[in-house]
Amino acid sequence: MITIENLSKKYLLQQSVQNEGLRHLLEEYLKNPLHKISSQIKTDKREVFWALKNISLNINQGEIVGIIGKNGAGKSTLLKILSRITEPSGGRVVLRGRVASLLEVGTGFHPELSGRENIFLNGAILGMTRNEIRKKFDEIVAFAEVERFLDTPVKRYSSGMYVRLAFAVAAHLEPEILVVDEVLAVGDYEFQNKCLNKMQEVGGQSGRTVLFVSHNMNAIANLTHRCILLEKGSLKKDGPTAEVISAYLEAGQEKGTKVNLPAQLKKPSILRAEVFTSEPNGVHHQGKALRFEFDIHMPEKTFGKAFSFQICDAMQRPVIHLWKYDKETPTLRKKGINTLLCEIPICRLNVGRFQIRAILAGSPPDPIDQIVEHACEFEVVIHDRQTLFGWRPEVCAYLEEAVWIEN
Repeated sequence: MITIENLSKKYLLQQSVQNEGLRHLLEEYLKNPLHKISSQIKTDKREVFWALKNISLNINQGEIVGIIGKNGAGKSTLLKILSRITEPSGGRVVLRGRVASLLEVGTGFHPELSGRENIFLNGAILGMTRNEIRKKFDEIVAFAEVERFLDTPVKRYSSGMYVRLAFAVAAHLEPEILVVDEVLAVGDYEFQNKCLNKMQEVGGQSGRTVLFVSHNMNAIANLTHRCILLEKGSLKKDGPTAEVISAYLEAGQEKGTKVNLPAQLKKPSILRAEVFTSEPNGVHHQGKALRFEFDIHMPEKTFGKAFSFQICDAMQRPVIHLWKYDKETPTLRKKGINTLLCEIPICRLNVGRFQIRAILAGSPPDPIDQIVEHACEFEVVIHDRQTLFGWRPEVCAYLEEAVWIEN
């Protein structure tokens, strides 16, 4: 449905650069009054910025494809080119079918027209006849839940109402290609789920193609099977969603097993987090013992502290959460650097990569002292003998009670 060949888009950034300080310019003027100061004050500097560079992709009919990346990676630029809002600087795009786009709020609707009129306007832009739009009209209005404001100019709509109607029009007017940007974040939680279910229906049952950009990794993981990672305008990775999300999250986090935060030594801090797996290099066999060590710095003797850590999956979702209060663990009260050890005698997690989130908390009004994301990581693999017996990791997650050791 979509063929992208060596697609590039560049912008010229113009910046004003101050050449010299005012004092220097005045001195030069006094020495040579005939010399123009204005020519020395500032000059225009042009810089070439590549929003996209040599992107090549093929997207098939019926695929729901997620597009992820940091801000400025080129996601919105790619969608604008596919929606024919902007022209590429190089390469070409071939679209085999009608495209309906839901990009930033305000795109595609005429603010002076009512919701009713904009439904017909968008349908006409997609090449549909008035009768075709009428057949879908009631479904669109019911989905958007804007019956009372249907004849009100959309410039008076709230951002949530605007997005509801825009998505309803884009999804129901039967385009062959549906392009959706992060704008769904404007809607409430219930409507976001409604939209995600509709996109799944559009791609799965109707056989239409959906491109979905989001920073919500859970939404990407639940909706798509294929994902594209963009980085600084280039195609970094294209493949199964779980693999691409994992690569994206790993690239955005600093790897290691040690956290060193000297700037926070004046308040309770987590200085080190380390995991000891059944094999070297952070590889852990399912069912084996798993051990964690944490160094906690207390600038003075204190009370009311709690320490916890989460074992999170590749999408940063906690799957196990363990904690200790200082009334159970006096170590948390001692002044100085203290070590907490936690051992899980039997730990069966699903196969994959996991990371540790460590949390040091206190009492209100300042309950959280520190949260350390990606403090350390490890990978779970299946033991050969378990594989022989046909053990299925995806249906088994077992944790024997953790043992805390004070040091």
